[in-house]
Amino acid sequence: MDIATLFGIIVGFALVIGAILIGGSIYVFVNIPGLMIVIGGTFAATCVTFPLEEVMQAFGGGMRAFGVKKVKPQEVVSTMVRIAEISRREGLVALEKIKTENALLKKACQLIADNADPMLIRDTVMIEIATMKRRHNISIAVFKRLGMYAPAFGMIGTLIGLVQMLTNLDNPESIGPAMAVAILTTFYGALMANLLFIPIAGKLKARTLQEEVQLNIIFEGAKSILENNNPRLVYEKLSSFIPPKERRTSGRQ
Repeated sequence: MDIATLFGIIVGFALVIGAILIGGSIYVFVNIPGLMIVIGGTFAATCVTFPLEEVMQAFGGGMRAFGVKKVKPQEVVSTMVRIAEISRREGLVALEKIKTENALLKKACQLIADNADPMLIRDTVMIEIATMKRRHNISIAVFKRLGMYAPAFGMIGTLIGLVQMLTNLDNPESIGPAMAVAILTTFYGALMANLLFIPIAGKLKARTLQEEVQLNIIFEGAKSILENNNPRLVYEKLSSFIPPKERRTSGRQ
């Protein structure tokens, strides 16, 4: 699990709730009609913007921000170096027996074992990257839209509350509480957008870049194995993907 995402959301809500409790009762900030307007309106508008299938796909992808373990570049590089060692020691055909949960890595090993043209491996990886980007960009776009719609429906809820307040101007004592309730919907929209939707979109974009680097390492590693089949040379080429401070401890010396 990505602790940073969960930690950030929990701490963010905790600080907001803590500030509310310091200033008074949390029940003052609970308004069911306002929540209905913001949550219901935001999701309804999103469903109008995107096909339902893409919205459901986005929420499935959004869970990746919480549950997918980050794969560090040095781990992928080390894996490709080990594959180079196996291919040099046992031959390229031995790579057919390598077991991995990474579908692209498995496919790359199969192509190496078949002594495929490096351009074929490149085309395979490029197609995989393009497909991954398209899938992730849909999720990112949905969460960005949620982040746009939530404050907008917060304002709509505030306008509704103001209209209802203005119809009761003959009762001055009710103006203050009514104004507070009207402003709550803006608070809900801003909180949801800036603590949930927009940050999750940003985390998904970061994950997309991480996966793209991972796929490029697999491609460059597979090409290097076909070209020279030397584990040290494979590492020296792939080490460019690793931060300089970590290169000494990540590869075969």
